[in-house]
Amino acid sequence: MPSPSPIFVAGTGRSGTSRIADIIGQHPLIHRIPMETKFLIDPGGLRDLADALTDRYDPTVAEDALHRLSDFLTVRVPGRRDDRGKTVPELVGEQRYRDAVQQLWPRLIAYTYDEPAPAEGFGNADRPAGPFVPLSRRRVVPRYFSDRGELLLILRGLVDTMFGGAAADAGKPTWCEKTPFNLLCMDFLWELVPDATIVHIKRHPVSVLASHLDQPWAPSTVDGALAYLKPVYQQWLTWKNRADLTGRRYIEVKAEDLAADWPGQRRALFARLDVDDFATAKTFQSHKLANRNDQFDGETREFIEEALGEVIPAMGYE
Repeated sequence: MPSPSPIFVAGTGRSGTSRIADIIGQHPLIHRIPMETKFLIDPGGLRDLADALTDRYDPTVAEDALHRLSDFLTVRVPGRRDDRGKTVPELVGEQRYRDAVQQLWPRLIAYTYDEPAPAEGFGNADRPAGPFVPLSRRRVVPRYFSDRGELLLILRGLVDTMFGGAAADAGKPTWCEKTPFNLLCMDFLWELVPDATIVHIKRHPVSVLASHLDQPWAPSTVDGALAYLKPVYQQWLTWKNRADLTGRRYIEVKAEDLAADWPGQRRALFARLDVDDFATAKTFQSHKLANRNDQFDGETREFIEEALGEVIPAMGYE
């Protein structure tokens, strides 16, 4: 079969995104990037930069976006470790990561200059506060891209180098990246990687909410979890209702369907990814998906279902 396209996995979080990304990454042709890389769609990442250097360009907005991306790629990403103690640079190749980042800046910068630094401490306009206070600071004028496609081609090169290189190291022709809120950024991801396949995995919204309550990064009350999740569902539904998916590689799957007929659903999933079936070590299992069914008493569940009234059928559930 031909080499499959790159894959982004999306969902609400707590819907099976990690599990399905692991399964896809166990296929002999697809390498899973083993942790959420964050710098594609998170604030300060490539998505913000693409807007700041095109439609939202002015020198101040653009410099701020480039400064935030620099901090993201040189401080935050290398400093964040997964549960195995690994960083993104280690997972994609440290030298490859450093070289790709360093080669990015000249392609995004039009001009640099030094600006006199404002005095701090007991200094004044013409005298620094002490011997270690810098007299100037480096300023950057980012490029303005009237052709957004030109900028996206540069950013795509960064992703291809890192993710494609990691896949090649693993002996595989393509890669899979999982970040749940890819769900709300599909238009940008297809700009960035036009031939990408986006796999959106769904789970019953009540079960998703129940699972959020047990996470340290999410609200711990039903009202809080509803406040957190409802806008996510509403944003996705708004996008789905207006999106033109003609020619787009978009796959929706339900975790419950995968668990109910794992071999058949696995074959169907891999077929839609343009790869042969493969018996993966990891699976979806019904009893693990059902462990949230009795988490709420009848009154609480009725309250949640009412609050998620239009969301539940729109997601394909009763």
